[in-house]
Amino acid sequence: MSFYTLNHLPLGREAVISRLLPNSSPFRRKLLAMGIIPGCKVSVVRIAPLGDPIEIKMRGFLLCLRRNEASSIEVLEVKT
Repeated sequence: MSFYTLNHLPLGREAVISRLLPNSSPFRRKLLAMGIIPGCKVSVVRIAPLGDPIEIKMRGFLLCLRRNEASSIEVLEVKT
């Protein structure tokens, strides 16, 4: 089991959100409203050419997050 923040999750890998870190407080409500809650499976689909934003797939839809937002989401990589 490997813990990462979402911004360090390798492209194409799947992970489960374990928690939102304390530095997420400025945009915590926004993340929760988008469905980013512990236990949700996510995978990194694409990364913009300059590295920001990243596109993730979760719950059947695609979502783009800024790197600083993704750095406040701790995930547990799922081994396949």
